Amino acid sequence: MNFPDLVSPVALRQRPIILSSALLATLLVILLLVACSASDGKDGNDGVDGPQGLQGAQGLKGDTGPQSPAGAAGKDGVAGVAGDSGAQGPVGKDGVAGVAGDPGAQGPVGKDGVDGVAGDPGAQGPTGKDGVDGVAGVQGLKGEVGPAGADGIDGEAIGLPGPQGPKGDEGLQGITGETGPEGPVAEPGIQGEAGAAGAAGAAGEAGAAGEAGAAGADGAAGAAGAAIVRNIPAGNVLTPLDSTGTVGWHTSMTIGSDGLGLISYYDAAFGDLKVAHCDNTNCTTATTNTLDSTDVVGEYTSITIGADGLGLISYYDQTNADLKVAHCSDTNCTSATKTTLDSTGTVGRYTSITIGADGLGLISYYDFTNSALKVAHCDNTNCSTATKTSLDQPFLAGTYTSMTIGADGLGLISYRDETNGDLKVAHCSNTNCTTATKTTLDSTGNVGRHTSITIGADGLGLISYHDLTNSALKVAHCNNTNCTGSTKTILDSPGNVGRYTSITIGADGLGLISYQDNINKDLKVAHCSDTNCTTATTNTLDSTDVVGEYTSITIGADGLGLISYYDWFYENLKVAHCENAFCSPYFRRR
Repeated sequence: MNFPDLVSPVALRQRPIILSSALLATLLVILLLVACSASDGKDGNDGVDGPQGLQGAQGLKGDTGPQSPAGAAGKDGVAGVAGDSGAQGPVGKDGVAGVAGDPGAQGPVGKDGVDGVAGDPGAQGPTGKDGVDGVAGVQGLKGEVGPAGADGIDGEAIGLPGPQGPKGDEGLQGITGETGPEGPVAEPGIQGEAGAAGAAGAAGEAGAAGEAGAAGADGAAGAAGAAIVRNIPAGNVLTPLDSTGTVGWHTSMTIGSDGLGLISYYDAAFGDLKVAHCDNTNCTTATTNTLDSTDVVGEYTSITIGADGLGLISYYDQTNADLKVAHCSDTNCTSATKTTLDSTGTVGRYTSITIGADGLGLISYYDFTNSALKVAHCDNTNCSTATKTSLDQPFLAGTYTSMTIGADGLGLISYRDETNGDLKVAHCSNTNCTTATKTTLDSTGNVGRHTSITIGADGLGLISYHDLTNSALKVAHCNNTNCTGSTKTILDSPGNVGRYTSITIGADGLGLISYQDNINKDLKVAHCSDTNCTTATTNTLDSTDVVGEYTSITIGADGLGLISYYDWFYENLKVAHCENAFCSPYFRRR
């Protein structure tokens, strides 16, 4: 390559030295001028920028000279026009995270959100234990009688107090008392003096026949012949026996060893067990006594006469939920010995008591805790202890129990199966009734409430009960001693009839049933027309106001029906004495 405008390499090596010396001299002159200046002059105005010259060709790089001292800093030039933005550089790496700042102040509360969709219902929790019964409140003032309400749907076994258990069968005859000492022999009376005998006259000759004498006086009247009574029929006798407070719930009646009626019942005003002993056969008056006033006691009473000739009463202790028994201390039952027989769980509702073939008490009742029919067999005459047995334990079986002793000497119990709405019967397998044969007698519709059982003149069971489906009074006549089958008959069905039934056998050997007409609120009686009670004559005994609840019927010493029941309107215990075997105010012989 040729370089025509350039000096020789030797010259080039010499020139930088010369240039450097000249430059240094120039700088020294300038510094001296500045230092010698008396005062700084004012800065001159910036000159106008001249046009930019053409860029010359780059010369060869000379050797680096020694560094000269730094000159004074020049004034800032006018900022040049900003150049075009360069292309964006690549993204830098993430910086190190800074220290977290202090939390900010809490923001205002947000508006309520929309309600979420309801979740599926949770599984049902376990059943809670029974709560303790509350203290009975003070009885309110009696309101006016409202219109009759329709029958409600069957509820649980717990609600308002249920009806009483029916009366027990008539007890065995009391033991004959010892013969009293023979009275003293009376002294013979003084003999009267004998009259003097007259002398016998001589017989005279027969005289001529005289004229006929006057007619003699009328002879004495002959003995009275048998007569048929044709008086106007007398009415049945209705008597309020106890009107102290609200009394007469859960009545049960039997005939005592003195031939007079004995009635157990509940005093709802004070929560007591009471007894009324009739003063006469018609029970138009009675002596009443409170037997148990400890806590709230006396519901579901049932009474019978024990082998000792004294009353024996089963009943429910509501406060402690127990089965209790009261053994009367005398014929009038003015006092009694009370015993708690069963306190396991909630037990003792719907009691019914009778005397077994062994002369000891036998009690059927409902075990609410286990929903079972239960039986207690007394260990002694006073029933101070007993052997308890569960006889039937499907769910809710054993309400409305009624018990009697069959012709075979074994217990026979009617009761209701609440789960299926059926009438059932249990026939005890032994005297103590530790086992039994159970039979469903009626499963047509909703039946089996207010049962009552007795033994008919044919030695077979006869059961009265309420048919809720047909609002009727119904009867079942057992086909055999064990009552494994029966003939069922509706006896009375207009309106709503057949609640609070009680059955016995009349002096004519036919069934006699007391019950309530719930539509008219009357006390009614049905007299069976035959042993099987396939038909019956029905009569209204008491239609005064609202009556006929908690009925119990027995046969008095006069062979006529005697019925205890509750008068709701006056809150009284009431008794009806039948005037005849039919318990009809219109019956008379032709």
